[in-house]
Amino acid sequence: MTIRSTPRGARREAFRIAEYSVKAGTQVKLELPIARLMSGTPVALPVLVVHGRKDGPAVWLTAAVHGDELCGIEIIRRVLEVVRPSSMAGTVIAVPVVNIHGFNRGDRYLPDRRDLNRSFPGSARGSLASRIAHLMMTEVIARCSAGIDLHTGSDHRTNLPQIRADLDDPSTLELARVFAAPVAIHSRTRDGSLRQAATEAGSVVLLYEAGEADRFDEQALQAGTEGVLRVLSHLGVISSAPVEPEPVFLSRSTKWLRAPKSGILHLEVGLGDEVSKGEKVATFYDPFGKRLARVTARASGIVIGHAQRPLVNRGDAFLHVAEHGEALSADLKIAESVT
Repeated sequence: MTIRSTPRGARREAFRIAEYSVKAGTQVKLELPIARLMSGTPVALPVLVVHGRKDGPAVWLTAAVHGDELCGIEIIRRVLEVVRPSSMAGTVIAVPVVNIHGFNRGDRYLPDRRDLNRSFPGSARGSLASRIAHLMMTEVIARCSAGIDLHTGSDHRTNLPQIRADLDDPSTLELARVFAAPVAIHSRTRDGSLRQAATEAGSVVLLYEAGEADRFDEQALQAGTEGVLRVLSHLGVISSAPVEPEPVFLSRSTKWLRAPKSGILHLEVGLGDEVSKGEKVATFYDPFGKRLARVTARASGIVIGHAQRPLVNRGDAFLHVAEHGEALSADLKIAESVT
């Protein structure tokens, strides 16, 4: 990405979003109207715009597309403590709570039970989810060339810090490497997702998954914060970033293991553990201590997610394994790293 410098003595133009104008070298909190509650109370989308003094790319950061996924909100807070409008280039548009209704209710979904992350690109005259999606697309995504969508596990599951992205696209793969989460998973976009709509609109998009809903997990927060800062540094928005950790583990396939019996789950592996095909990973018991089943890994790989609740029904997904791929480090040529 080529970054132009503002000529010495020239003043960078203000950044315009909705009816707002944000001057260069400033950070402004905006509220973009969504709708009203049944009580008549207005509800707005909270947006933070950090507009640097120098020219550069516009990057969006989003969290809480699912209202109970809180880690991304804290990651954005930590990132914005570092990103200073007086010294940065380009513009960062941060939306720490996209699903404001779900966030206020402590719920993953909107009041009508729609999944906001299946409602993009939305419509100005559609459902509440569709209207929020349309507002995000027209006022935030359309103004940016790259973005990072921050998520956590759902349904009482926790995730190892990981990037999900189209690793067949060289620009996306490059940002996934720079982000340097422990695992990067090749993942096709899902219909109606923010990632799909933003990609089709021209953004290079990373989806970050880490931790679990309704909780702060320090490993997830630290990996996410450092990853976002590395991407911003790589794009030229900020001048420095945390040191890159170990090489990223790439995977093109993942598998969920499902409970063969209803009962009490005893996991014998944890997040980040390497497992071998045929290795015992879990045992199931009934409430009286009778062993019901043992489960072995179906493939070799790394544990990237697991259930948190020990009570499971037959067929419940309880362990997520990313199959073995290749390690991608900073000195590999991006164009040659996809097989």
